[in-house]
Amino acid sequence: MPRKILVVDDSATEMAVMSSSLKAEGFDVLTATNGEEALTQLEQTTPDAIVLDVIMPGRNGFQLCRQIRNDERWSKVPIVLVTSKDQESDRFWGMKQGASDYITKPFAPASLVEAVRRFV
Repeated sequence: MPRKILVVDDSATEMAVMSSSLKAEGFDVLTATNGEEALTQLEQTTPDAIVLDVIMPGRNGFQLCRQIRNDERWSKVPIVLVTSKDQESDRFWGMKQGASDYITKPFAPASLVEAVRRFV
């Protein structure tokens, strides 16, 4: 049975790149374009991992990551933050919010697949 990955990004282009890269490796991909949609997806099914953008309207990825970590239903789901925020302080803050890994954009699709495979 394919592993389910929830990809959350407000950019249609980034969403397409991440989704197609993961689908090509046999993952079943669910998508959401913001934090609210992501929470709706989580209420319906628990994915094996979450790929999460940081800069999004409304609830940003750091806030969503923290919220997911604080909910016992999803606290153990690996979260890979994928973002253009490339400062060391951003990486530190993302990991402090509970991220399992932190990848900066632009990224090689293979590096995303590799990061997800480490956790599922």
